[in-house]
Amino acid sequence: MPIATTNPVTGEVLKTFDALSDAEIDTKIGVAHSQFLKYRSIPMSQRAEWLLAAADLLEKERDRFGELITLEMGKPIKAAISEVEKSASVCRFYAEKAAEFLADVPIQTEASSSFVRYQPLGVILAVMPWNFPFWQVFRFAAPALMAGNVGLLKHASNVPQSALAIEEILTRAGFPPGAFQTLLVGADQVAGIVEDDRVKAATLTGSEPAGASLASITGKQIKKVVLELGGSDPFIVMASADLDQAVKTAVTARMLNNGQSCIAAKRFIVVEEIADEFIDRLVEQYKALKIGDPMLPDTDIGPLATPGILQDLDQQVQTSIQQGAKVLIGGEPIRDRPGNFYPPTILTDIPKGCLAEYDEFFGPVALVFRVPELESAIARANDSPFGLGASAWTQDEKERDRLIQEIEAGSVFVNGMVKSDVKLPFGGIKRSGFGRELGREGILEFVNVKTVWVK
Repeated sequence: MPIATTNPVTGEVLKTFDALSDAEIDTKIGVAHSQFLKYRSIPMSQRAEWLLAAADLLEKERDRFGELITLEMGKPIKAAISEVEKSASVCRFYAEKAAEFLADVPIQTEASSSFVRYQPLGVILAVMPWNFPFWQVFRFAAPALMAGNVGLLKHASNVPQSALAIEEILTRAGFPPGAFQTLLVGADQVAGIVEDDRVKAATLTGSEPAGASLASITGKQIKKVVLELGGSDPFIVMASADLDQAVKTAVTARMLNNGQSCIAAKRFIVVEEIADEFIDRLVEQYKALKIGDPMLPDTDIGPLATPGILQDLDQQVQTSIQQGAKVLIGGEPIRDRPGNFYPPTILTDIPKGCLAEYDEFFGPVALVFRVPELESAIARANDSPFGLGASAWTQDEKERDRLIQEIEAGSVFVNGMVKSDVKLPFGGIKRSGFGRELGREGILEFVNVKTVWVK
């Protein structure tokens, strides 16, 4: 895949970039390593000052950065600007909380003094996705930089200008040269970077195959890795649910980012008693969504990020239909206009063994399953190779407690949409990955948890 900005609305290639040579990569890793040896001793108060300055830049120039995001990957402009603002919030959170999170922890032992100290590891490689091109990076960069690490960014090849803008923001904020560098490289160059002894750990947000590949490489090198991979999140609706709120949230939860989100609600598991009403309302609201130019503020659904994503999604839908799934709305690409447009789609009556049972659909396609009662809802939710997030809708206390306890996922949101929050750890289980971002847990992923014992 070439490193290029291609407008997903028109298909026009706007700007291309050459991948760094091996020699150029080696130089940048050297700069990062040399900077780390100095940067780790910089007072945390100074790092916090720089990070707060980055937050200021993000907020002041949110419109410019939002337009860049929309131009490169097609999300509606309002959502893009919100992403920039959220990126500022994670900078502020770690600037304010890192000292508390990384303070020495005294432990009572027979020693005169014993405690836990958290120290940075060094150069960390971040392999980041295109779907949230600012937020995904800043939620790595903010805690990593506050902990005293330095970062190398290998961003998705279709958002190179976003990648360069992030390095620019951090440099303008005051971070020293080499503390955070963007590497414009292809996927085939990642292994060599990870294998370099100066690179101490890696993190990846992306597809399951990409995560498996990086885990294999880091495993051979005995290096720490955090993986946040795919998801096919269940959205469970019980008969006791507030149906108005559940349907309204169901639309937002599926259509966020044009449906291209790992934590989007993808499998709607609805008890039979209310299934007909829920589906009818969902179809009605899907019909009302406005598809169009994502730069226009009243657009609800923009294009998918690349032609390949459009083709893969359509193939999944067509295969599911051939295997017996029923289409209630949508079901094929929009062909009367240029760009990677796919309409809001609902598939139901999905038979056992159908591809739609287990695949992740990365686009505006909702999969609806009817179940008789709570036991079946939990079983259906857990019958997935993924375990990222889950949303459950009930006003019954016993149902709520069982859903919280028994759903196999990294997070469970009751009567709310699954979302990442800077204050809460985020990540998955099963084939959705391992490790955590955000919260206190996020900053502790890339530190040496050092035990100190003094007689």
